[in-house]
Amino acid sequence: MTSIKEQHEKMIEEVLEVYPAAAKADRAKHLGTSDSSCTSSCITSNRKSQPGVMTARGCAYAGSKGVVFGPIKDMIHVSHGPVGCGQYSRAGRRNYYTGKTGVNTFGTMNFTSDFQEKDIVFGGDKKLAILMDELETLFPLSKGISIQSECPVGLIGDDIEAVAKETQAKTGKVVVPVRCEGFRGVSQSLGHHIANDAVRDKIIDNREQEVFEGTPYDVALIGDYNIGGDAWSTRLLLEEIGLRVISQWSGDGTLSEMELNSKAKLNLVHCYRSVNYIARHMEEKYQIPWMEFNFFGPTKIAASLTEIASKFDATIQEKAKQVIAGYEAQWAAVVAKYKPRLQGKKVMLYVGGLRPRHVIGAYEDLGMEVVGTGYEFGHNDDYDRTQPDVKDATLIYDDVTGYEFEEFVKKIQPDLIGSGVKEKYIFQKMGIPFRQMHSWDYSGPYHGYDGFDIFARDMDMTLNNPCWDKMTAPWLVEKDELKKTA
Repeated sequence: MTSIKEQHEKMIEEVLEVYPAAAKADRAKHLGTSDSSCTSSCITSNRKSQPGVMTARGCAYAGSKGVVFGPIKDMIHVSHGPVGCGQYSRAGRRNYYTGKTGVNTFGTMNFTSDFQEKDIVFGGDKKLAILMDELETLFPLSKGISIQSECPVGLIGDDIEAVAKETQAKTGKVVVPVRCEGFRGVSQSLGHHIANDAVRDKIIDNREQEVFEGTPYDVALIGDYNIGGDAWSTRLLLEEIGLRVISQWSGDGTLSEMELNSKAKLNLVHCYRSVNYIARHMEEKYQIPWMEFNFFGPTKIAASLTEIASKFDATIQEKAKQVIAGYEAQWAAVVAKYKPRLQGKKVMLYVGGLRPRHVIGAYEDLGMEVVGTGYEFGHNDDYDRTQPDVKDATLIYDDVTGYEFEEFVKKIQPDLIGSGVKEKYIFQKMGIPFRQMHSWDYSGPYHGYDGFDIFARDMDMTLNNPCWDKMTAPWLVEKDELKKTA
């Protein structure tokens, strides 16, 4: 009898048969099975996608504007280029924030230089400079501006640095030029790195010399984008164990908090992929240690709270134990309610950032099993960090194509898929329960003990909905039936 690992390896070979030889050889490097004895060399990642294979990746602009800078609420983020990129990235990720939109917060507004053909021919520098003046007149309470370059800007060579320097001199506000043209790099991952470098060069040191009344318990929460209120749930738990969050960004974050980050005693990194660069910089320059944590599901929450507390004194460690014990009855009731309905169900994941590994524990707390997972734009170290969270022989796929993902799903037949909006409607039409795991399908938060209740409810509501067995994919409906319906 063949093992699951052998079955999966055979399945990968069968799925790749449709490709030309060169594409087949390349894609084979990105597909495999987890193996506890294997390091990141077992799977290739962070490479250019094959032309024509329908990747789900985003671009460098999306990584900078959509992820790192966009949720900073009291800065205006200008999409310098045609209107489409800014409009597509506006308000799409549910980065919740407090404040008065258009007055002192701007997260869901689209600011663009609206390139036309003449701007491509003659350059957009002058237009951008006029835009900067208009922004100061219309939105005087903004704390700063970031200029997010779109593809044409890199091609024609607009001097956004000069415009930023001039605007900062006139207004006295921080103006950050970000060279995140979409064509740079292989995915949105480079956009994260470019944005981190811009934060390092233009923001993080701004209050370095300022006197700050700190405490031994000051921490920074970075790389949490407050999808559906996640950062708020995380912050509550950190404060419950006695820590003081002096900097929270990007979700519901402010420019001032980012500038204060250098005063923290510990950087708590939620999305490792998008902010590990700035965390490493602060470790080198300010000797601020950092650690990745996971607040999805009670098992991971308890482990993370315990590890975070271990970085501080006995007072914090004791409070962490009390908080963990205090929530036990709450999460146990959630497990008792939903586990009988979800036990043994198989899940396949394909998401970006941290979710392909972070949410595994929450599913397992409900008795579910993750049988396949992969990253849109992961690096080798992401797969290294995933290995401890998955069972041996779990199917692993990097930058999986639309065709590959559909074929894997047909063969493995999971009970639930957690992926993005690009995959959502295909699998729903196939009659397979689906959760949009980039933005929680308009639900959330999923972080923390309260979030686990919502997570469990949503998975049950989706998986056990009676609609799925009543559906037939449109492409499976007979032509005669279609004519009759018409």
